[in-house]
Order: sequence, then C-alpha cells, then structure tokens
Amino acid sequence: MNPQERIVELTDRLNYYNYQYYQNSISEVDDFTFDKLLEELTALEKQHPEFSRPDSPTHRVGGTVSKEFATVYHRFPMMSLGNTYSESDLTEFDNRVRRGLNNAPYEYICELKFDGVALSMTYENGVLVQGATRGDGVRGDDITFNVRTIRTLPLKVTDPGVPALFEVRGEGFLPLAEFERINKEREDIGEPLLANPRNAASGTFKQQDSAAVAKRRLDCYLYSFLSEPEVFQTHEESLMAMKNWGFNVSQTWRKCASIQEVFAFINEWETRRYELPLATDGIVIKINRYDQQRELGYTAKSPRWAIAFKYKALAASTTLNSVSYQVGRTGAVTPVANLKPVLLAGTVVKRASLHNANEIQRLGVMLHDTVFVEKGGEIIPKITGVDLTQRTDAVEPIVYPTVCPACQTPLVRKEGEAHFYCPNEKGCPPQQQARFEHFIQRRAMNIESLGEGKIELLIDRGLVRSPADLYELTYEKLLGLEKTYTDSETGKTRVVSLRQKSVDNILTAIERSKAQPFANVLFALGIRYVGNTTAEKLADYFGNMDALRTASYEALLGVPEVGDRIAQSVVAWFADSENQVFVERLRLAGLQMETDRVAVEKKGESLLGKTFLYTGTFANFSREELESEIEAHGGKLLSGVSKKLNYLIVGENAGPSKVEKAQKMGVTMIGEDEFLAMVGI
Repeated sequence: MNPQERIVELTDRLNYYNYQYYQNSISEVDDFTFDKLLEELTALEKQHPEFSRPDSPTHRVGGTVSKEFATVYHRFPMMSLGNTYSESDLTEFDNRVRRGLNNAPYEYICELKFDGVALSMTYENGVLVQGATRGDGVRGDDITFNVRTIRTLPLKVTDPGVPALFEVRGEGFLPLAEFERINKEREDIGEPLLANPRNAASGTFKQQDSAAVAKRRLDCYLYSFLSEPEVFQTHEESLMAMKNWGFNVSQTWRKCASIQEVFAFINEWETRRYELPLATDGIVIKINRYDQQRELGYTAKSPRWAIAFKYKALAASTTLNSVSYQVGRTGAVTPVANLKPVLLAGTVVKRASLHNANEIQRLGVMLHDTVFVEKGGEIIPKITGVDLTQRTDAVEPIVYPTVCPACQTPLVRKEGEAHFYCPNEKGCPPQQQARFEHFIQRRAMNIESLGEGKIELLIDRGLVRSPADLYELTYEKLLGLEKTYTDSETGKTRVVSLRQKSVDNILTAIERSKAQPFANVLFALGIRYVGNTTAEKLADYFGNMDALRTASYEALLGVPEVGDRIAQSVVAWFADSENQVFVERLRLAGLQMETDRVAVEKKGESLLGKTFLYTGTFANFSREELESEIEAHGGKLLSGVSKKLNYLIVGENAGPSKVEKAQKMGVTMIGEDEFLAMVGI
C-alpha cells in the first residue's frame, strides 16, 4: 500500500473510531491501539503533507501557530439576544409574539443558555472549512485551527442529506471538570488561578498555538443550523437532524406549547442545571417555526422571535466560624473559610476560598461575621461580602499566621506576590506529600496505582522521602503495609492496605513510568512555574536534561514564552545540590532524559545564537522545510515577535501585524534571498 492509500485508510478508520466514541459512547479499540494508529498517520502526513486531508484526525491535537487571526465576515449576522430576569417581561414578550403573528398558533423551543463563547462553523461538501468567533456580530476572528481541536465536533459529515454548504453555530466551553483540573495544575506550579470557565474558554480559543488549545479539551454544544436555501421548516427539526449527523447537541431542550410551559421549564432547570458539565446562566426561548421567525423579524440589535431569561446569581448568607490554612506543593499558604453549613445551588456549602491575605483585607471580613457566599463560575464557593448589619461584638480579627501551620517555619512573602510561602520545601509534610502527588500525576510520570492514600502510607512508613525513592521499592518492602486514617473533617476512618495485587500494580506502574517522555519527566521535577506546556517547550528547545541543567539565564530567555520569572526559577532549581542528586538518581533509574524527536541534520553554524520567525509564503521552502533549515544551521525558532527576536523572514502575503510589530520593536526584517545568503545557499 502506498503512502497516499495508507493515509486515506488511517484517516477514515480513526474518524470512524472517534465517531463511535464521541457520538455513540462505544470504544471499539483501546487507547494504546488508537494512539499508535494516530502516531503512524501523523508521521505519514509529515512525510507527505500533500496527501493530508482537511478532516484528518491529526488536526485534533493542534500544532498550528498563528500570531494573527484573519477577519471573517459572517454570511448570516450573529445577533445578540434581548434578555430579562423577570417572568412578567416574558409574559409581555409572549404577548408581542401573539400580536406579531396575528393570534396564529405558535410553539417555543426552550434551550439552556450555556455560559461560553459563541462560535460559527462552516462546512463545504461535508468538510469543516472554517471556524470563527462571534466578534461584533458582523465579523469575527478565523480560529479554524483551534476549533478543529474540539473532539466532539465532526471534521467531516458524511450523511447524504447535508447540503453542499451550511453553517452550524454553538457555544464553545471549557467543561467544569477540565476547569478544575487546570486550576489544580496552576495552583500546583504556583500560577494564579483562572477566574471562571467562561473567561478561560474565551482566552483558550484565542490562543495562537492550537496544540496548547487541544490540551484544554474544549467542547461545544451546537444549537443553530443555517443554509441557503433553508433545509428545515422548524428549529426542532434542525436540532434533531444535527444530532443525527453527529453534532454535539445538548438534549436539554424542550418544545413548549405555551408561555406557562416555558415557565415550568425555567423553574425545573433552576437547580437541575448544576448537574450539567458546564456553567449556565439562563434559558433561551425561540419561536419554533422558521416562517414565523421571519414574520416577526428583527430589531436593530436582536431578533423579535427570541429572548433570553437569565437566572439571578444564587447567593446565601451564613456565619464564618473559623479560618484554616492549607499548604500547597509550592509552599503557598491559602486561607480557607469554614462556614456554618448552608444550602447553595443544590449543594451544602461548608467551606469557601479566601484566596490570600489581600482578599481578607479587601473584604474586611472577621471571624463570626455573617458573610455572603456565591459560587464563582457556579463551581467554587467564594465569599463575596460581609453583611455589616449583622455584625456583633463577638467578631474577632482574622490574624494571618506568621509561621507555617504544618511545620512552624516562618513564612515569607515575595515582592509582587499575594501569597505567603513556607520556604521549608524539603521538610514541610504537606509540601512533601504534594510533591509526590505532582510527580505521579497523569501528565507527569503517570503512576496511577499510587493514589488513594498509598503515597501517604509510604511516607509514614519511611520508605520514601524523595520521588526518586519510588524506583527503589521492592515487593518485599511493600507487601503487607497497612494503616488506618481518620478524616479530620468527616471523622470517618479508612484503611489503606497493600496486598499482593496492589503491590503488583504499583511496581508495574512504576516500571512503566520509565517510558514517559522527557517533557513529562521535566514537568514531574516540580520546578516552580514550569507547567506542562512550559516543560514541553523547554524539552523541545534544549533536547536533553544536560543541556537544560547547564543552560544560563540568558539562554533560557531565548525559549519561546519563557520570561524572567521562569528562567530564574529554572536556574535556581538546578543550582540546588539536592536537586542535582535527585535528577541523577532518576537518570540511573532509567527515566527518559532526552527527547525522542528526530534530530535535524546539522549543516553548519552560520545561524548559531540567532533567533528567527517567518511570515508569509516562500518560493524555495515549505513551512516545515524553512524551520528545518534554520535549525540545521544552528538558529532558533521563536513563536512570536518579541525583544528576543533577531530576524523576521518576510515572504509573499506576509501578515501585516507581524511586520508592523517588528518595525515598532526594531527587529531586522529580511527577505528569502537574504536568508538564503545567510545559510550559503
């Protein structure tokens, strides 16, 4: 089978597996088999890019970098909806609809109003060819490469009933579970937390590296179908058809025959919406029949046939009983408010984050105050204010600790940072525990069998002090270990016991972890500010651990997206003698200390120490060939125009924003011929 035939076969096969998994919840192959087939397709497409198809599943993992987004003019304007918080306003809306339709019968479709980013996707001959943001409603940004990373969005629709050209619209969102995972990782590396899922989704869709977008596992619910001529007579028909064609349509919508049924739907979902995998903030009510929508028409800003009912932010008041302090992996000490239990958004809230000492001061909150609690992004309970009318003489000031609550080491506060830190990173028990939890997580060494209290047991028994000790564990050391723990919050006890099967699983997982890529190993080290994405950039730039550990501060600043703070942190970490021993022990244990990428054949050093970026198209090179040529002569590629950039190579149809920014920053711009002269071609 020739490469083109194999690419076609793999593309169709993997698209079929994706369809079965995401649309029918059927796993026809295991993850390992799928990943191997995807790796084969990726390699073939890299060797033969001319055979890569627009619907290739390799687009799901991203990889395209764009510093500017082209402007897209919407074929159908993306208008905003009028909204209300009042049922009486909905009654008036219903009256206007009735008058506008001259008392003819009509129906509504009610849908959850998802709190995300409005997106428009265009398909030609069944293939996704464009994804765009709403923008100002008339024009938006072309984010096709980022939209393709949404795994539930079909890259190709094969149903014979689809028109040759159509558009679907929906709400792109960051699932709540993914939002919490990202914030946990950001907290783990000492980065500020994302504010809420909506803002996080918006920022992610506008990222310039689609590979980074893919890692955030964005999703999208489709709610609108557009084509000329129209294919359907009702909105209900379009929703059912989109679902049948493989689009991710939330099955929370309902057809309502009257405004009373609309009110019932609104009341039903006021609390049920918290069961959904994303944030919601209301209900959208639309006339079902398209001919009636046209009859009702539009105002200058919004359709007369639709309206959004928005739920008021759910809040509760309760008493702040006490404040406890949690110590994270980086030593950050976070205050947590312990509350008198209160029902909020369908759950009983007992605790809420106070973030840091600055937030306590800003709120002016005191112990035993009556406080207002909301769910930030409808996920994380937070204190939003103090009911001063309920304040009594019993209140007490909140005194932020001056020593670590876990190890009694005096706390420090670095200039420009909100958190207090415990500097005893090697001896503070919570930091030690969290260091192991960071090391074994899926994006690091992926030693899943060590969860559920087993790490705590190993630390308590003195079997491990450093993650490197994991690779010296034996069957004899582990078998029969057991300990009973009591949960300080619930009072419930649990027993962690290592029997034969558990021990086998642990040792197998530890051995398997030795195959994790160098970037994962680097992330697992736990260098402050070095998250998963930064670890990959460092691994890709330096290629191996020895080159990284000896890199100077200036050399680190040459890495795309690595700034002063990260560079200082990396230099300081590798300068620590205990960390040097730690890395050497991991090397001796057999962990991967270099990337497995194919090395670019060196052709010379004429570009050594110089950084490059390109824009436009070139007569003698494809994008990949130009990048290889730069690296082959010792140059480094950057992902954007910055003070670190030495040369911008300008080709045909160059991006105006890159050129303009380079001019403002005084970056040297060269043409293709000048580049060829630099490398002696």
